[in-house]
Amino acid sequence: MAVTNETYQDTSFIHEQMIIFEMNERTMVKVAVAILMAVFFIYINCVMIFAMSSRMTFMEISRYILFTHLLLNDSMQLLVSCLMYVFALVYLRLVKVVCGLFVMFGSGMSRVAPLNLALMSLERYAAICLPLRHSDIATPKRSGIAIAVIWFVILINLIIDMLYSTAKDPGFFVTPIFCTRQKLFFALWQMQVFQGFNTFCFVAVSLIIIYTYIAIIVTARAASSDKTKASKAHKTVLLHLVQLGLSLSSFLYAPIESALASVGSNTIFIDLRYINFLFLIILPRCLSPLIYGLRDDAIRPLFLHYLTCRTRKVRAAVMVQ
Repeated sequence: MAVTNETYQDTSFIHEQMIIFEMNERTMVKVAVAILMAVFFIYINCVMIFAMSSRMTFMEISRYILFTHLLLNDSMQLLVSCLMYVFALVYLRLVKVVCGLFVMFGSGMSRVAPLNLALMSLERYAAICLPLRHSDIATPKRSGIAIAVIWFVILINLIIDMLYSTAKDPGFFVTPIFCTRQKLFFALWQMQVFQGFNTFCFVAVSLIIIYTYIAIIVTARAASSDKTKASKAHKTVLLHLVQLGLSLSSFLYAPIESALASVGSNTIFIDLRYINFLFLIILPRCLSPLIYGLRDDAIRPLFLHYLTCRTRKVRAAVMVQ
């Protein structure tokens, strides 16, 4: 069933009725702030990844493998999101196939983040609730397989969208467009599948994190020993729930942008859209190293050591708990 122009009338209005900005001083400031924020936190993530990779111990432990993957994913999403926003701000049109690649990886990475958090919560659940089997369940090999499965499931849906768009649109490889996800929808089922998968991610990941949180609390109260470790684990899972909320906030970007389209002034719309982008796209991607990494006693000293570019040896707490 083909999607009519009326189907996405509100969304199309957002993009087609925007003022084509000249690169004045105000616009340059917006671009600079967005780029500097993204670059700064990509740098922070890279330093933390380098700090962990400098000790092979971290790369042999499941939770640090998953955390490293989360940092890589957030860094790439920051880069792609920032580029797409700059393209939108200067009203740059991209060939549909190029737009499709940006959207495919951007959408994929926004879905990977919450699923990765679910894996991290399950790893903590195994460590506290199944301590005798934890070393068999949470192995580096199984962590790698889990990450590969997540990417396969997410990308297969996006690749099907790309192939369908290629088949339905003869000008897919030559037609320039203002790059948005909605511009690549040619059938109603594509929108339904996209929204349905996002809903599934939200519900499934929320249930997993809530279940593991409750299970760890129950185990911590029942345990006669090592309550400190259990208490720290359930706080970690609670932080995963906070991170989940931040990760899923990116799903609110498009609905809020559609609502902002009703604002009468184009200037006010652009300003509100910019704030929406900073708080729902950029900021949540920046908090992973702060929420999870800096509170880890094993990572923190190494991270601070490399962040401050010290030359002396640091006696880091490399004994991973």
